[in-house]
Amino acid sequence: MLSTGLLGAAIAPPGLDLQSSFLDLAQAMGLTPGAARLLWLPLPMVLVLVGAVVGVLVSVWLERKISAAVQQRIGPEYAGALGVLQPLADGLKLVFKEDIIPARADALLFSLGPVLVVVPVILSWLVVPFGQNLLISNVGVGIFLWIALSSIQPIGLLMSGYSSNNKYSLLGGLRAAAQSISYEIPLALAVLAVVMMSNSLSTVDIVAQQTGAGIFSWNIWRQPVGFVVFWICALAECERLPFDLPEAEEELVAGYQTEYSGMKFALFYLGSYINLVLSALLVSVLYLGGWSFPVPVEWITGWLGVSPDAPLVQVVTGSIGIVSTILKAYLLVFFAILLRWTTPRVRIDQLLDLGWKFLLPIALVNLLVTAGLKLAFPVAFGG
Repeated sequence: MLSTGLLGAAIAPPGLDLQSSFLDLAQAMGLTPGAARLLWLPLPMVLVLVGAVVGVLVSVWLERKISAAVQQRIGPEYAGALGVLQPLADGLKLVFKEDIIPARADALLFSLGPVLVVVPVILSWLVVPFGQNLLISNVGVGIFLWIALSSIQPIGLLMSGYSSNNKYSLLGGLRAAAQSISYEIPLALAVLAVVMMSNSLSTVDIVAQQTGAGIFSWNIWRQPVGFVVFWICALAECERLPFDLPEAEEELVAGYQTEYSGMKFALFYLGSYINLVLSALLVSVLYLGGWSFPVPVEWITGWLGVSPDAPLVQVVTGSIGIVSTILKAYLLVFFAILLRWTTPRVRIDQLLDLGWKFLLPIALVNLLVTAGLKLAFPVAFGG
């Protein structure tokens, strides 16, 4: 079901269908129903692409400024106020760099690899509900759709490493595939525990299940172990330090990226940050209540003596809900950036041991305990 979009989120009551509203508006402007539907088709992906790119630009700027603060330096200052245009300058530089394909590389696979890395991550944004009225697609199996799409990314990394005809690139691609398999399973088990409590695979239903008692309704209190397992696995899936073994410059030059330049390299760079922001948003949705406030809206409106159904109140609460989701996500991005400068890179054997020998058993036990608690305390655990 296609639901409310950017405009509908700010002014519409819950349940407004943006697609129907758009089609009605287009027909009122004189377009035929067929033309209106044709015009609607690209809009969801355009919204997703714009949101993902803006999220990446903000994350790149935060990475530079936070890293500078950790190392007691200034960071970017001259490209715009406080260096806010530095990410745009980086992107512009990559656009004008020469795009080189090695002489003995497989040109088709070499070009297709970065596409397979970026496209699944961007498609995964379709299932993220930014607010009660700000979602592109309320897919019934949304959270598992994300897991399925994220499984495609390592294929692109392996394809890129293999097609480069470079030993370092091939080792980086193999590491990426092994790392993804190692952490995908405990991540899925952690998600399954949340799904079990919510009785739904829909990200919208998972957030709705966490509303009612404010911060005390959030899944992080009922799934603290699952939260830690999910966040560690998400960082490993994003190949963030200390889990960046597939592109470790001290060992593999740049891993699967070694032979890439120009816009192909930019796609890897873009995919990494899009995946980081997406993972932070999903942690916000699964464990931190998504768009829900720390204090229930009913309590706030009761204290102020206003009706929660008033149009102005709905506009304010809808807008704050969107900001709440984004702030929770960027708080996690902040911690991910800090982690980069506070932990050393692990060895490849330590990385695989952590996934198979530690996180996998913990995630499995957490799932079994959740199932037992759901049977014993059905009200508290969504029975």
